[in-house]
Amino acid sequence: MSKVTVVGAGNVGATCANVLAHSDVFNEVVLIDIAGDLAKGKALDIWQQAPIDGYSTRMTGGSDYALTAGSDIVIITAGVPRKPGMSRDDLISTNAKIVVSVTKNILQHTKNPIIIVVSNPLDVMTYAAWKASGLSEKRVFGMAGVLDTARYRAFLAEEIGCSPKDIAAILMGGHGDTMVPLPRYTTVSGIPVTELVKKEKLDAIIERTKFGGGELVNLMGTSAWYAPGAAAAQMAISIQRDENRIFPCCIRLKGEYKIKDVFVGTPVKLNKKGIGEVIKLRLKKDELDLLHGSANAVKEIMDALDGMGVL
Repeated sequence: MSKVTVVGAGNVGATCANVLAHSDVFNEVVLIDIAGDLAKGKALDIWQQAPIDGYSTRMTGGSDYALTAGSDIVIITAGVPRKPGMSRDDLISTNAKIVVSVTKNILQHTKNPIIIVVSNPLDVMTYAAWKASGLSEKRVFGMAGVLDTARYRAFLAEEIGCSPKDIAAILMGGHGDTMVPLPRYTTVSGIPVTELVKKEKLDAIIERTKFGGGELVNLMGTSAWYAPGAAAAQMAISIQRDENRIFPCCIRLKGEYKIKDVFVGTPVKLNKKGIGEVIKLRLKKDELDLLHGSANAVKEIMDALDGMGVL
């Protein structure tokens, strides 16, 4: 039996649960929210979709964390969504308390789950979940790079006029404005993207990617949910299938790239153990400088969180 729990039945969590159900990889998907009837109702709705779309995944939902017992993977999407004009950093105190509470509740019923954090500000919330859990850093990490690279690939596909399926890319660093794009690691069916897109266009796409979340907040009045929910689900599915797929994830670095005890995005292999391997790229000096700048920005917020007495 395989089981995954999604905490938070808002737009991101419900989308994630729906994608997980459709994958037909897990026997059970549990949707948990402080609004128990909302979670129960959305889970029931997704279960009633099963005969139409042809999947067997059993859906359950509610507010009782006892429902989560024995979860292989837990995806934390709970938190206050970003509003127009609000930075990710503005969310830190409220969402840290939520993430810490969720993590402790989960661990009352499941001893050693893999935890994927989606709540914002992503890098620092991943740190909060890891600290609150006491689990290995190989089992607590954040979804950031999968979403960021998806946005980057979508923008590139639009510019090139090709399928986004043919684009492979890596982004590193913090989630948001300080992320570190790596155009020389971006290819289209094996062709370097620099041969297909002019530098000024590529630079503009990179800038749009950096502020991709903000663009959607301004358009919709709240954070995105389809792509973030699907990104977290993709990670969980890869882990459950033990695929060793390589994704950029927010992890605790332990000296890689001369960065220690900071949670930033870097490519890793995901498998049943969680992080199977950290992929070390040979970054050029300018790329490394950008990564260090991004890590320093994350570390400042981590330090601020440490000073709040939440953990």
